[in-house]
This record gives sequence, structure tokens and C-alpha cells, in this order.
Amino acid sequence: MHLPSLTQLDRATQTRIWLCTGPTDMRRGFYRLAEQAQQVTRQHPQSGHLFVFRSRRGDRLKALYWDRDGYVLWYKKLEQGTFKLPKLAAEQMSVELRASELAMLLDGIDLGSIKRVKRYRRPASSPPLR
Repeated sequence: MHLPSLTQLDRATQTRIWLCTGPTDMRRGFYRLAEQAQQVTRQHPQSGHLFVFRSRRGDRLKALYWDRDGYVLWYKKLEQGTFKLPKLAAEQMSVELRASELAMLLDGIDLGSIKRVKRYRRPASSPPLR
């Protein structure tokens, strides 16, 4: 039996996930969020990618994506606590997340405390052993 790795799960979809790191006015609707997504990430909002926005207080998230014929907007408000973002440089306006990182963010895991340990990576020029 072969279990998939997180990397395999993260690459299972072509959708990229963009987190806009600055605070966002949660009163914004589809078109203003789409405009913000394009300005901040330099990605086209109708690309099919997922754009995630966090409120100033950090207790609300909105996610916007284009679904074939229109925008879809997902909104979550926490009753208690805040969403904890990954550690970022102060000038960084957006960051691409893996699907597993988005799942952790939504589940209340502090992405700033996640530490990835070094793993072996085969050089691209060497063929795999059989």
C-alpha cells in the first residue's frame, strides 16, 4: 500500500493558492477583491487560482476564485481566536501557500511556528536508481 506524501497531495491540483498578507476590508465584494488580488499578486483573478484575504483583526478570512462562469466568494468568521499567518518579510504583500498550509491555517495551526526539517533531494541531473 502506498500512502501519498503531503507534496503529492499539494501537487494534486493545478490551482495555486495566494494569500494577500495585508489587512483587507471585509466589506469588499467580488470585484474589489478581484482587483486587489490582481494588484497584490500580479495574477489574473479569473485564472482559477484561489485568493485568500485576512481581516485587520485576523478573525476573518475571505477566499475568492473564478469558477468557469463567475466568481465564488467564501467567508469565515471565527467566534474566538485569530488566523495565524506564516512568517513573512515586512514588505511581502502576498505569499503562495500549499494546500496543506491552507488546511492548517483554517484548522487553527500557527503557520509561523511550523518548521520544515531538511530533506534529501536528488540533484536534477542524476538519473534515479532502479
